[in-house]
Amino acid sequence: MLTHLECTRCGEHYPADRPQSVCPKDAGILYARYDLKKIKRTFSSAHLTGRAPTMWRYDAVLPDANPVSLGEGFTPMLLSREYPTVYIKDEGLNPTGSFKARGLSACVTMARHFGLKKLAIPSAGNAAGALAAYAAASGLEAHIFMPQDVPMANRIECDYYGAHVTLIDGLISDCARKVAELKASDSWDKDGWFDVSTTKEPYRVEGKKTMGYEVAEQLGWRMPQGIIYPTGGGVGLLGMWKAFEEMEALGWIGSERPKMITVQASGCAPIVKAWDEGASVSEMWSNAATIAAGLRVPKPYGDYLILSILKKSGGTAIAATDPEILEATRHWAKVEGIFAAPEGAASLVAYRKLRDTGFFKPDDTVVLFNTGSGLKYLDVLDSTATQEAAGASPASTSGKHHQIGGIIGPY
Repeated sequence: MLTHLECTRCGEHYPADRPQSVCPKDAGILYARYDLKKIKRTFSSAHLTGRAPTMWRYDAVLPDANPVSLGEGFTPMLLSREYPTVYIKDEGLNPTGSFKARGLSACVTMARHFGLKKLAIPSAGNAAGALAAYAAASGLEAHIFMPQDVPMANRIECDYYGAHVTLIDGLISDCARKVAELKASDSWDKDGWFDVSTTKEPYRVEGKKTMGYEVAEQLGWRMPQGIIYPTGGGVGLLGMWKAFEEMEALGWIGSERPKMITVQASGCAPIVKAWDEGASVSEMWSNAATIAAGLRVPKPYGDYLILSILKKSGGTAIAATDPEILEATRHWAKVEGIFAAPEGAASLVAYRKLRDTGFFKPDDTVVLFNTGSGLKYLDVLDSTATQEAAGASPASTSGKHHQIGGIIGPY
């Protein structure tokens, strides 16, 4: 039922029967579009009963291709033990320990479908590990360009999955330039290479949108009053909003929408700054530093879409300091039994602040996203604990350790 790809800036349509990157006219992000009227006649939410508990249960609204799956998706939505109207969507239970599994499952599925052979990504975080895993499962080559001082877990998992890892002496932008050099070579098209950087192809959004379908299904096709989402590149936020639009067209939900909340680290908060200033796009953030590697994104490529969604939904953008994030990480572990990634724990920081200001009332249903497992950050958390014991501030030292982990664009 996939009919075409559509530019989110100019609205231009492109064929969906071949690999596509960004819009050649204005570099806008491309969205996959479906014949939702036909899907509505042939597939209802009732058809989901008894389907496999993975994101591919929603295959009616995903590209028609043989999935490369490791069991990603349909993660638990846990009722908080501390707040009776709060749910924690635990994406750390995905394959490779993060929500990145969803996007890379869809992306690699389509790469194999189109006959691509070599997938390139500049990364220093969970996207690299996820690409390596799904490339291994599909028989494709993963070529990962990582800074030399990447977090240990990401480097080791890429190695064990058999990815081709190139360590670069420099920042993630230097890694991206290496990919750009490859794209300019004669072998790029001839040998079946493709760039799967965040929002540089249409299908990672499609994988991430299944989080929106799951939130609706797991709440009995009711919308929560709010969703708090840790936002680096923001693909999950884009995907969920797209999912809500699709579900309304399918008749699965009404016109109601949750308030979408972006939470970023105070040491790298370009969306928060742009939101506070009423801007439609963000500015490049200088000297980004935070222990939450996935939030260290100086300027998300999809910033114009993120800010539009915040405005349309009546949402907002909140910043969390590293000490607040660390405290929330420990708190969730001790109170909820969830060992969250620092990025995920930032959701709790944001919820507390929004409760304190009255933005959310005690009886509002709010979903907090934990985007990954804390097990992926053991070296970061251990070094931070050592610094705290020595009397150093995590905020003052985080930029010196893993200073470029998790930056995903633009390049």
